[in-house]
Amino acid sequence: MRPVRLDMAGFTVFRDETTIDFTDTDFFALIGPTGSGKSTVLDAICFALYGQVPRWGTSRGIANALAPSASEARVRLVFESAGARYVATRVVRRDGKGRVSTSGAGLQLMPAGFDPTKLDTGMTPDDLGEVLAGTPAEMDQAVLEAVGLPYEQFTSCVVLPQGQFADFLHAKPATRQQILVNLLGLDVYETIQKQASTRATQAEARLGTVDQVLKGLADADDEAVSAAAERLEAARDLAKAVDAAVPELLEAQRDADAARASLADIDTDLKRLAGLAPPGDLAGVAGAVATARTALAGAVAAVAEAEEREEKVRGELAGASDAAALRLLLEAHAEHDKLSGQASALADAVSGAGREHAAALRALEQAREVEAHAIEHLEQARRAYQDAQTADRAAALRAHLEAGDECPVCAQPVPVVPPMPAGSAVTAAEAAGKAARAAAEAAQRQVASRDKALRELDRTLERARAQHDQLTGRLAELAARLTESPGPDALRRELKALAAMQARLDEAGTAVRAAREAQRRAQAGADAADERVRAAWREFDRARDQVAALAPPAADRDDVVAAWATLAAWASELASEQRQRRDGALAGAQEAQDTVGALAARIAGLFVDAGLTVPGTGSADFLRAAAVAVERAEGAHQRLAERHAQASELREQRAGHERTSQVAKTLAGHLRANNFERWLLEEALDLLVDGASGILRELSSGQYELVHDKGDFYVVDHHDAGLRRGVRTLSGGETFQASLALALALSEQLAGMSTTAASLESIVLDEGFGTLDAATLDTVAATLENLAARGDRMVGVVTHVSALAERVPVRFEVRKDARSARVERVGL
Repeated sequence: MRPVRLDMAGFTVFRDETTIDFTDTDFFALIGPTGSGKSTVLDAICFALYGQVPRWGTSRGIANALAPSASEARVRLVFESAGARYVATRVVRRDGKGRVSTSGAGLQLMPAGFDPTKLDTGMTPDDLGEVLAGTPAEMDQAVLEAVGLPYEQFTSCVVLPQGQFADFLHAKPATRQQILVNLLGLDVYETIQKQASTRATQAEARLGTVDQVLKGLADADDEAVSAAAERLEAARDLAKAVDAAVPELLEAQRDADAARASLADIDTDLKRLAGLAPPGDLAGVAGAVATARTALAGAVAAVAEAEEREEKVRGELAGASDAAALRLLLEAHAEHDKLSGQASALADAVSGAGREHAAALRALEQAREVEAHAIEHLEQARRAYQDAQTADRAAALRAHLEAGDECPVCAQPVPVVPPMPAGSAVTAAEAAGKAARAAAEAAQRQVASRDKALRELDRTLERARAQHDQLTGRLAELAARLTESPGPDALRRELKALAAMQARLDEAGTAVRAAREAQRRAQAGADAADERVRAAWREFDRARDQVAALAPPAADRDDVVAAWATLAAWASELASEQRQRRDGALAGAQEAQDTVGALAARIAGLFVDAGLTVPGTGSADFLRAAAVAVERAEGAHQRLAERHAQASELREQRAGHERTSQVAKTLAGHLRANNFERWLLEEALDLLVDGASGILRELSSGQYELVHDKGDFYVVDHHDAGLRRGVRTLSGGETFQASLALALALSEQLAGMSTTAASLESIVLDEGFGTLDAATLDTVAATLENLAARGDRMVGVVTHVSALAERVPVRFEVRKDARSARVERVGL
């Protein structure tokens, strides 16, 4: 397997889309700081092919494939294997509940000469070539066939992850043997041995089956076949004899059937005639009809009389006065009396309200006069206050003047200065003004109160007058309606007379309903009597229809009793005649049946002579039994002939199964695991250890070489007198040298030894080269350069050691920022 191109998106640290192109790369290094994602590139290669990664373990599984907070991860690997180019794809998604699963996986065989750079042009999966696998389940077998290695061997020989570089070196002999079996394709011999053993077992089983079947066919010999042929011939002779005798039997059976049918017809007629009998209550039907019709006629007359009385009273009531109109007039009298009293009381109220309104108006005018005097007095007080203020200001100026001084107001000399007043005039004027203001405000409040009371009286008076006018109008209307009224007492007398007439009408209506109910009952009785007559006729028609084929006499449809009597007399006479005919028919039927019995006994003798059970006595029974006898004889003869032929064929098959069993047993014995395959594994391990030992001597400057004994690996230390040491006793640097030597030997030598598609076309080492000293590191680098220079395989390393990285021609630098890791190709 040789990688060509790797695409990642949302895969662990590679959140953004990232592409690594390995085209024209034989020797490369993945470099970058610790934790940048170098090993993740190898994880992506493993995941694209096998759906798992060594360092993930099984705790979270494919959930590790998703970048943090990402919902989808996609990995696509284009690789070459055994001269063909493939593309493997896997897609992992997280659903809404946080569950992670593989939503898509596929492996396709790409067309020859396909350019991987076309993947960037948005090609569909159908453009990538033949589909070898389309589901995760199909991927396992398809990848195994394409790469030639299962997952465990792939991570031991091609991509060697961190911490597992020395797995092949330290593996148990059985595990190491299984790896070599897969690499060399030696499992094909184990498969052949198993198939040979299976085929031998199957052949033995078939032999047993054939012998068992042959034992069951022992009776199918030539004598048995001849006896069956004789029985078949006898059955055919019986069938011919029965076919010849059956027509006569059929004719006799038809005669017997006709005689029995004639006798049965006579018996049927007698049974029908015996069932003709008139109903038991037929005599009382006519009387019941007459009584019911008489009662109905009386009820109809009673209804007519009651309806006539009702109509008479209704006419009298229609000619009388209208009770509703009389009651309305009586109500109008009552309303007029009531409203007259109300109008008189309201007129008195309007008169009193008018007097109160006049008094309130006089009080308002008086209050307004008081208000005017108070306002005038307030104005006088204001002027007196202003005069007092002027006098006080003049007195204040006077206090500083002397006679002859210039006046500060008029700028004239003052000849004489008036004397100073005894006190301030403003104080007295201010007190007088307050008193006047209080009196004016009190007068204003009195005017407002009187005005409010007057307006309220106006509204009250207006409402009273409106009510009085309304009552006066209603009284006028009532007076007009009552102009022609006879008066309340007369109206009451007329209403009482109308009530008495209505009571008489109600009594007449009740009598009509009672008469009608009696008529309904009488009608129901008449209908029931008529139905009894109709039922008697229906019974008569039913009885006559049963014997219609015997031509009964015609019936008088006016008298059901007479009709039944005529039919019964005819039935008695005809029954006597039919009984005489039955005696002759019975004798004929017995004679015909005796003839049938004799013919049937003769045919039955044929079956007895042939050694067969006698079937029924009918012609169909004889024909069917003869045909069955021939069919069974033919079937028995055919089955015996087939079993005879089957036995001959099985004897030939048995000879073939014996030959197959012997050949398969011999081949399985030669290919047992402790013989041929063990020898092949030992030879392969010798070659592998020889190659690894030479590389180890070169890496260790001749100090170490690798040997094996009974499947275990040992290192010979030539600097310590050739001491043999187990590989688990080596130091870290020594273990690395031995592991690298073994891995390189696997890559270099087993590619030519493998018999399957497991050609090791690349090797990638993900290991800490920092444990090596400078000299050993230089030797390792030179060895890797020599291996890559051959050009028949790709060599890759994952390292953070600058001295080693600088000697690799192609370097893929991996860097990671806060969002995603990225890969950049540097070097050639």
